[in-house]
Amino acid sequence: MKKLFLLILAISFFTGTFAQNDYRKRPALGVSFFLSDFRTASDIRANGLASVIRAKNLFKTSRMNPGMAINYMEGLSNHLDFVGTIGGSYLVYPKNNVFTGSSHFLLESTASIDFKLLSDRYWVVPFFDAGVGASKNQKAYSAFIPLGVGLQINLFDQVFIIANSQYRIPVTERAAYHFYHSIGFAANIVKKRIPAPKVVEIPVVEIKDRDGDGIVDSLDACPDQAGPAVLNGCPDRDGDGIADKDDACPDVAGLAKYKGCPIPDTDNDGINDEEDKCPTVPGVARYQGCPIPDTDGDGVNDEDDKCPNQPGPASNFGCPVIPQAQIEIVNKAAKNIFFATGSAKLLAKSYASLNNVVKILQDNPTYKVDISGHTDITGTHAKNMVLSDNRAASVKAYLVSKGIDEARTNSAGFGPDKPIADNKTSAGRAKNRRVEMVLKNY
Repeated sequence: MKKLFLLILAISFFTGTFAQNDYRKRPALGVSFFLSDFRTASDIRANGLASVIRAKNLFKTSRMNPGMAINYMEGLSNHLDFVGTIGGSYLVYPKNNVFTGSSHFLLESTASIDFKLLSDRYWVVPFFDAGVGASKNQKAYSAFIPLGVGLQINLFDQVFIIANSQYRIPVTERAAYHFYHSIGFAANIVKKRIPAPKVVEIPVVEIKDRDGDGIVDSLDACPDQAGPAVLNGCPDRDGDGIADKDDACPDVAGLAKYKGCPIPDTDNDGINDEEDKCPTVPGVARYQGCPIPDTDGDGVNDEDDKCPNQPGPASNFGCPVIPQAQIEIVNKAAKNIFFATGSAKLLAKSYASLNNVVKILQDNPTYKVDISGHTDITGTHAKNMVLSDNRAASVKAYLVSKGIDEARTNSAGFGPDKPIADNKTSAGRAKNRRVEMVLKNY
């Protein structure tokens, strides 16, 4: 085993000495997941490899202990990498090949050399590795030699996937033989060195160009101010293609027809006068620079006004305010709606009040009415929801039967979900059994 280790080091040294280092790995950090297998190593030494294979215990993950490690890698040459690893796992550490006691944290650290059969120029790189290692379990320290093989897959110029299997040979008395299988990834932490371009000396030819803009003074309209050739050597600070000497706004890009100044925006609404249909009044782009219209002149623009042809306050969405007297008539009518017990059938004594609501709707064709039905908590929730919905629908049907357009009415049932009184008392339940009507004109 010692001869194999020395042979690998010798070949690595020879390769690193005489090979070019165009593909030497840059410093990299990585993370890996590993499985430590002390039991299989112990069985092989005690009973032989053939016995372990017959028992199907070789590479059996249930006999292994998982762990995580952090790795540092740096190329020494095209074919030689230094790898430092520190990792930890919880396991039962064997003492004299006996696995007893409880699990404890095992900390292992290794420093090894990877001898790569190919350089990092290739996508897939097999390698051998060897090095030294140390571990700590509880208060016991030990040393070992890791020997193994692995495979490196180069995903990109800076990212690698690395799989590695090692056989770890104890050096000190408290160390134990074990296998170590890992897979992880690493990424370069140092940018690739790019050689500086070679400087080519250009023969100096003496040309008279006082402002150094590349235009000889004899052809330069502004020989003492640097500028582009397209402007005959004159500067253009705002880059609008008009030389500063001809530009009325030399620090703001503009157009030639405005003497180098921007298109004006008289009303400062962000829309230039050439595109603004209301150039003296601030507006918005969707109305081509004009303000949002207010057809009824109530101060609420048409986009926010639910009654754009009838003036009304913003508090009522731009619609006229409904007189309080009409609201009170509707509220009174709602309190005088009666149904047969447990039914949605309207009683005749409800008609007089509802006719008052019909009259208001007929006299005010822009009005609409929302009708909501409510119950107490007597009975099941599902039945109460159906009953309240049906009762609200009955009121709606009555209004429609009197000539009110169905589109102006809306009905819904809320069952016992919106009580206005305590359902624990008969008086409270009576208040909760109700129909509400709300007038609106939007």
